[in-house]
Amino acid sequence: MGSGYLWIKALHIVFMTSWFAGLFYLPRIFVNLAMVEGPGAERDRLMLMAGKLWRFMQPLMLLAIGLGLWLWLGYGVGAGAGWMHAKLAIVVLLLGYHHACGRLLRRFAAGANTRSHVWFRWFNEVPVLALFAVVVLVVVKPF
Repeated sequence: MGSGYLWIKALHIVFMTSWFAGLFYLPRIFVNLAMVEGPGAERDRLMLMAGKLWRFMQPLMLLAIGLGLWLWLGYGVGAGAGWMHAKLAIVVLLLGYHHACGRLLRRFAAGANTRSHVWFRWFNEVPVLALFAVVVLVVVKPF
């Protein structure tokens, strides 16, 4: 595989890492939003931060997924391997998590959040576990 492959791989890692930064931080903002009582400057600031981060995460997600598909379909990385099937399953779950974050943000914007800060603290751990699993699958290739 030539230098084109290495560039695609490097960009995939950069955009995947950037997307994960958003997946780590947006639910942390939700923790803080769930702790704010009533309207006010703090809530407004957190909502502004969450909205901007959400909009920034969209192209990061699309680029990470697109480049990952390019590696898989264009270069055959992991083709037919069990670890790749497991990784793809986790990526599908992460896409669901990403969109769940969008739904939760819309609920906060509408003033309709019913979840506690403790729930969001647990929700915030999902991408950590997913990242651990994906890295182990890609590096160790256990099956």
